[in-house]
Parts: sequence; C-alpha cells; structure tokens
Amino acid sequence: MNAPKAKKIKKILEIHGDTRVDDYFWMNERENPEVTEYLNLENAYCDLIMKETEAFQQQLFDEMKARYKEDDQSLPYFFNKYWFIVRFEKGKEYPVFSRKFQTLENKEEILLDVNILAEGEKFFEVGSVAVSPDNRLMSFSSDNIGRRIYTISFKNLETGEVFGDQITNTTGKAVWANDNRHVFYTRKDENLRAFQIYRHELGTDCEKDVLVFHEEDETFDVSLFKTKSLEYIFIASSSSVSDEMRFIPANDVSAEWTLVQPRTDDLEYSVEHYGDEFYIITNADGATNFKIVKTKVSNPGIENWVEVIPHRKETLLEGFEIFKDYLVLEERTEGLLHIKIIENHTGNSHYLKFSDPTYTAYISLNLEFDTAKLRFGYTSLTKPSSTLEYDMKEETTMILKEHEVLGGKFFAENYISERVWAPSRDGKNSIPISIVYHKDTKKSAETPLLIYGYGSYGHTVDASFSNVRLSILDRGFIYAIAHIRGGEYLGREWYENGKMLQKKNTFYDFIDAAKYLIAENYTSEKHLYAMGGSAGGLLMGAVINYEPQLFNGIVAQVPFVDVVTTMLDETIPLTTGEFDEWGNPKKKKYYDYMKSYSPYDNVEAKNYPNMLITTGLHDSQVQYWEPAKWTAKLRELKTDDNLLLFKTDMSAGHGGASGRFESLKEDALEYAFILKLENKIDGK
Repeated sequence: MNAPKAKKIKKILEIHGDTRVDDYFWMNERENPEVTEYLNLENAYCDLIMKETEAFQQQLFDEMKARYKEDDQSLPYFFNKYWFIVRFEKGKEYPVFSRKFQTLENKEEILLDVNILAEGEKFFEVGSVAVSPDNRLMSFSSDNIGRRIYTISFKNLETGEVFGDQITNTTGKAVWANDNRHVFYTRKDENLRAFQIYRHELGTDCEKDVLVFHEEDETFDVSLFKTKSLEYIFIASSSSVSDEMRFIPANDVSAEWTLVQPRTDDLEYSVEHYGDEFYIITNADGATNFKIVKTKVSNPGIENWVEVIPHRKETLLEGFEIFKDYLVLEERTEGLLHIKIIENHTGNSHYLKFSDPTYTAYISLNLEFDTAKLRFGYTSLTKPSSTLEYDMKEETTMILKEHEVLGGKFFAENYISERVWAPSRDGKNSIPISIVYHKDTKKSAETPLLIYGYGSYGHTVDASFSNVRLSILDRGFIYAIAHIRGGEYLGREWYENGKMLQKKNTFYDFIDAAKYLIAENYTSEKHLYAMGGSAGGLLMGAVINYEPQLFNGIVAQVPFVDVVTTMLDETIPLTTGEFDEWGNPKKKKYYDYMKSYSPYDNVEAKNYPNMLITTGLHDSQVQYWEPAKWTAKLRELKTDDNLLLFKTDMSAGHGGASGRFESLKEDALEYAFILKLENKIDGK
C-alpha cells in the first residue's frame, strides 16, 4: 500500500489584496463520503506502517494499564452530611459516583454508575454531577459524541427515578438554587460558544425554561458558579482579557441580577464570598500578576475595592481560598508554585515547604469555612500525585492519599529530576526546562530525548508525575518540558510576550530550549523528539517549518495548524473568542503576522522529520480537517522518505477516547512510533 494521495480541488482565498490557494479546502465537508474515504485510507496506511509494532503496542498498553489500581477510588470528601466518593471497579472503564451518610462505615448509596449509561456507546463522558441542597435530587450531564455538547438529566435519589426533564445543548454544568426546585445552566450556540444562561424548574417543559442572560458579544463566553458560602449564584461573562460578573442570592431565583463591575477592556476579575464581603482577585490598576481586594456585597463596584494582597512584580497570584480564620494563597515565583497561609486575625504568614527542584503544588477541594484543615495536592516528575491535609494551626502535614504505581517496579529514588535554564535568542530571557530521567540513563549524543511544549492561552504545563511516561524513561529516554512564553510559568508577562504579534517567541523559545539540550550533551538531533497537542500541535507545526533538521521525530496531537483560515471563519467553534489570543486576521497586521507562521500555509518543498499526526473526527476544539489538510499538503511537498502517519479516531473528540484505559492505546501508539524510530521495539 502506497501512502494515500489526496485529490486537489483549487480553492482561491483572498483578503487584504493577498491570495492563498488551498487545494485541500474540500476536506472540511464533514458529510462528504470522499472525506471519510480519505481518513480511512490514512488510518489503514498508519496501521500498515505500524503493523510490526502491534504486539509491542499491546505490550506498552498492558504495562501502562498494569501500573494503575483498577479498583481505585477517590479520596472521600465530606459535604452537607454525606461522604462523596468516585470509584472504579476492576475490569470496567467508567466511574461509579457514590455517597455515604455521615460516616464512611455506613452503607454505600450509588448515585450514578457510568458503566451502565455507557453500554453500547462508542464514546461516553459524564460532564458533571451535582446533588441538590436537600440531598434528595441530583443533576448529571452526558456527551455520547465527543464534541463537549452535554445533555443534563435529573434523578430522584430517594426512588432512583430518572425524570423526563432532558436539557440538551449545554456546557454540562447545572447549579442548584437553594429551593431544591430550580437549576441554572448554560446553553451553547451553533458555534459551540457558551452564550445563554437559563433557569429550569424541575417537572416543567424544558422548552419553556426562562432565559436569564444572553451574552451578545461573540468574543465572550458565559459560565455559572455558586459561592463557597452557598449564598450566591454568579454568572461570569469572560473573554481572554476581560471579565464581567453578576449575582443573585441563591435563596431567591427571581431576584434581579446585580453587577459587580461592568466589563472594561483588559480588566480581569473573579469573585468569592465571605460574610458581608466579596473577595476579588484582579489585575485592576496595572496589577499584571494580580492582587486581591475586598468589597462589601452591598457596594461591589471597583470604586469600593480595598486592597488585601498587593500586586508583586516577581510573583504571580494564581488563586486563593478563604477560611473563617485563614486566607490561603496559591502563588508562582520564578516558575515554582507556593502555598502561603495567612492568619486573618494576626496577619502572620508562612509557606508550605517543598523540596523537589521542579514540581506542582495546588490548593485542592476545600468546601468548609470553619476549619483549620487545608487540603492540597502535590506531585513532581519523580513523585506520584498525593492529596495532603495541612493543619494551619498546628503547622503539621498528613498524607491522605497517594496514588499507587503498581507492578513493583517503580521506586522514586531510581529517577532524577532537574530544572535548567536555556538562553533565549533575544539575549534577555532564559527559558526554564524541567527534566526527568532514570538514574541509569547517561546523557550523551546517543541518548534519546522527548521534549514537550504547549505555550498558549497562559496555560502552564507544570512538572507532574506520569504513570505512562515510565514506559519511555525505563527504556533510556530523557523527558523534558519546555516552559516557553505563551504560558504563565514566569508570570503574566511571560504569557503576554507569547501571544498576538509576539507569538513567534513561543516557537523560538522551544527551538532554543531544544538546541540548549543538544549543546549540553543531553541528546543530539538524531535522537531528539518533540510532542505537543492542540495549540501545542501548532507549536510542532511551526518549529518543523523553521528548523526541520532539529528533530528526528514529531508527535502532533489534534494540532491547530490551519490558523489563518480558521481564524477568518467565525462559524467555526471557538473562533470569535480567540481573537485576543491570536489576533483578528480581518485586520491586515494580524493577517500578515499569522500567515507568516501558520504551519499549513508555510509547508514547503523540503525535508521534514518523521511525523505522527493524530485527531478525532468529532473534535470541537480543533476540527479534524486541519490535521487532514496539513497531512495531505506535507505528503505533496516534502522531499524526504521519512515517515508521515496520520491517525483519526473516528469516534472521539478533542480529548481522545473515553473510558479510563482506552486512551492508553493512543499513548501506546505514540510511544511505539518514537521507539520504532529508535529501534527500541522490544523483541525486534
């Protein structure tokens, strides 16, 4: 079987006096049988080329799965008279949601067995589960396609009856009013933008639900939440750079919604409630790395905001948690996360202590106000994820749950983690890189190294443990995370300098990080591999256009590569909300800049590295046709004999396969591809 060759239908795209020719534009016809045929041919070709690795993929899958405890369960959490638990049963793919009244010794009550709901479905995902304040009713949402469009259903927990109320086309989240009769939920428009908030009364016709808010600005999304105090329900309307929040008392569903602060360009804020005050984290008044203010509920506008935690140039304030006697901050300084405890009455403060050179620490679920116990999470490249309880009064820590790595082969002391800093080409910045490898792996030009990157939306890829990753670490790979601009690893400015008209800094940082690892003898071009997904897939596409010889292999997962065409089409899901991230190409300066790096528009007749490209047919974030077109154009123009494989999951969306272990098959394919290039297929 030869590599598939897609047909070409010339499509002229013109704007700003510039002409682009897209011969594969026809692939966006989702219902076209020829599109399905092409995707199936590519899948068959991928399967053929990887056929020699089938047994090895199964071996990888089996060893990955064997590290997980199949009958595992979440750490029980007590709230509103019940202990809530999410657990998995051996041999089953989906979770079981349950609760126990008052004590863990009481009989388990199953709220939802997702395995039953998922029977006969190729894809199934539960979006959220929410119990009513009186503990008698429950809402739950589900998606059986993979496009993140959820249907909300309701269940009587006393009788087990599932009501006839079925609310379709939602984001999945339902917020209960305190009357136990009404819920609020968010609908999506035809472009999958969350744009309307409705109120539903149980037992009534869903078609007659009350519209309470309509977000008309297409660059804004809306969402819902209930405050930790359970006293207020909030509607949050947000763009990439602006927020607007309004609220009602949770006891009065018909109350008028009160604005906290009207939207203003570049003003971001979010709200939590305590007593007669709102605590607000915001970038107001030039607080680039955010600060915390408070204001009376009765007068919430910005003119009444009183500073509680000031802005600090060197520290990014990522979040906070309010307790009766304590305020807990989640901060990031020089890339590393810190948790700070402040005693409200005295102002005394201290930090939790962490010892790994690179790690992740975060405030966990804390629903109680009147307690001195803080739950937080911790993980590093060498330590599995743990949930811990810190006594803020006694300053003592207790491990509540540590994820087990089964199989008897993992010992944390066998792995080494580092954090190094690569000089950037601008001479002004250094790029942090988190690294992990087995203690028996020697750094050399012959050592294979996989470097991962993302670098968009201010999302930071922190150093965390991965059961799956052990399969390459134990086979002699070094693994690295490049904390490039476009993320917030070094603060908000690190993000701002990697977006819009400075987006290329993201790509340059990744290339400079890779070159540094080669220069420091961690690896060489012949053994260097890169991986990224979604906007990280855009990163992969850009860096191989700039420096294709730098990598031996690339894995691009659900890659966003046809940037210009997608951002010009406002009918494509999520496009309008992305203008503050990438720019609006209907304005010439953004069009020109975007076109200069867009991976699809810059494919050339030259050698490219070995590549594995993946997507999901029902992907709502990055449409399948972007990687499909990119693959076809690469096949047409590339001048090398390196592997180019394209795999479409015909029943999944942006997040890949549903089920707890099915996604491991995707990991096994990706690792088998890289290990094949390294001639490290076991038993070969």
